[in-house]
Amino acid sequence: MKTLKILTVVAIVALVGILASGVLNFGSTAMDENEIESAINDSNVTDQAPVRKGYDIGDKATDFNLKNVDGKMVSLKDYSDAQGFIIIFTCNHCPYSVAYEDRIIALDKEFKDQGYPVIAINPNNPEAYPEDSYDNMKIRAQNKGFTFPYLFDAGQKIYPQYGATKTPHVFLLKKEGANNVVKYIGAIDDNHKDAKAIKNDYLRDAVNNLINGKEIETTKTVAIGCSIKS
Repeated sequence: MKTLKILTVVAIVALVGILASGVLNFGSTAMDENEIESAINDSNVTDQAPVRKGYDIGDKATDFNLKNVDGKMVSLKDYSDAQGFIIIFTCNHCPYSVAYEDRIIALDKEFKDQGYPVIAINPNNPEAYPEDSYDNMKIRAQNKGFTFPYLFDAGQKIYPQYGATKTPHVFLLKKEGANNVVKYIGAIDDNHKDAKAIKNDYLRDAVNNLINGKEIETTKTVAIGCSIKS
């Protein structure tokens, strides 16, 4: 009889444990399902939100009409003799942009007469960074002796079309009929600190390949610089 009572108690304890485990598991399962449903809902919201990725290699870049530091409006269609364009989003205040200014001038001098002029565009909001105002752009261009147009993206309408995210950020275009086709996107080279220590001269190599009718080996790199200020 005593043995039977012990077995009965053990059985009851085991049954209670099983039931408790079932309740806990059920609660845990219900929580997981709620979390999954929430994640799905969040994903749907994200998928529905408009995302601007900008241009990719092979895309046709639309023209623009932006004000230069000399007060004149500049468009790609103004360059009837150009074979393409070196579009560089840059600015006054960013130390990366400042570090590349002399190299950008050198690129313009090297390739302008070969059909690939530099066109620099300041995409920043001057309310966020007064140093990047149009008036300060004029001063910077004069002090540095810019040999290329330095345009102001008023209203910040152009840089999102291109998908620029940094200053500097390069988009190399080639004229193909009536279109300006994107051929290279990314960094100018692989060393913003020291021009003498460059190992991969991405932009210069890409332009030379276009001029010589060769394929560009590296068509996309990661632009290193300051984030564009909106």
